[in-house]
Amino acid sequence: MVTTVIETPIALAELKRLSRRIGSDIRLVQGPGGNTSLKIDDVLWVKASGAWLADAADKDIFVPVDLPGARRALADGLEKMPVISLPVAPDGAPALRASIETSLHALLPQSVVLHVHAVNSIAWAARMDAKDELAQRLRGLVYATLPYHRPGLPLSRAVAALIARQVPDVLILGNHGLVVAARDCESGEALMHEVERRLELPARTAPAPDLARLCALCADGAYRPASEAVCHRLATEPRSLELATTGSLYPDHVVFLGPALAAFSAGRSLTELRREFGERGIAMPMALLIPGAGAIVRADILPAAEAMLQCLALVVERIPPQARVSYLPAEEEQALLDWDAERYRRQVTAAR
Repeated sequence: MVTTVIETPIALAELKRLSRRIGSDIRLVQGPGGNTSLKIDDVLWVKASGAWLADAADKDIFVPVDLPGARRALADGLEKMPVISLPVAPDGAPALRASIETSLHALLPQSVVLHVHAVNSIAWAARMDAKDELAQRLRGLVYATLPYHRPGLPLSRAVAALIARQVPDVLILGNHGLVVAARDCESGEALMHEVERRLELPARTAPAPDLARLCALCADGAYRPASEAVCHRLATEPRSLELATTGSLYPDHVVFLGPALAAFSAGRSLTELRREFGERGIAMPMALLIPGAGAIVRADILPAAEAMLQCLALVVERIPPQARVSYLPAEEEQALLDWDAERYRRQVTAAR
């Protein structure tokens, strides 16, 4: 059962293939993060909120949106976008929502827009001292940078003000990620890879984890060592540990892992920690860093959250030791955690 029927265009197949490639590369997109879109006449096909780009070839993850209506909604200060048709769930509720970044995609005039959480781009976007070097590295490209704005309406308003002066092909979003816009999928993908190539940063090396120590700490089964080796580097490399435990660098980290990760001494007991959190009436952290040993995650962690942990590790090991870093303010972290759109996205990915 559907609301209004709209035929899926053949041109969308190319975006699906591209989205799957992007979504399958942890260096570009993690879990349900990132979104892509295609404009065909007055219809904007955009990734559904909470959907995984990696699923694009196997599932219907794109939502048709009334493009002129979306632009009017933004001008009127509305966050909800006018969807043309959606599958309907058995309880009568729409099974999909348009991405919370739909208005951003609608604003940019180019046919194809790719928004990724590429690790090199985030490593630059989290720095306060990147302006001059970005200018050198991105020379010749039509690019712009924006300071952090909460995803959705605040970010779209900032982009609207920007494109009133100049329409960029590349956007570096402070403490967030990368947006590229192009005439077609092929040129959009090429531009995305070109930007990441120019922004590539070397990763610091880190000592190996102490898995025996981690397993002993997790003996009661409530936690387990992180699955991917890269995650342990968050705890075994001092600068990465400092960066990861000082604050939150970008939104998806907050949404799926909570604010800044906690360091936990292996000399303490997790039973004691659970008691402390229970007395405060809050859930145990999704992940804990054991300095010098590695990372442990809750046994019930979602694949999306563990993918975000990988992303964090890949990002912080690319931030130079001397770099000046910007963290999300506490009020922005709380706004993300309290936002209905982000709660919905967590629910969707939990049901995947």
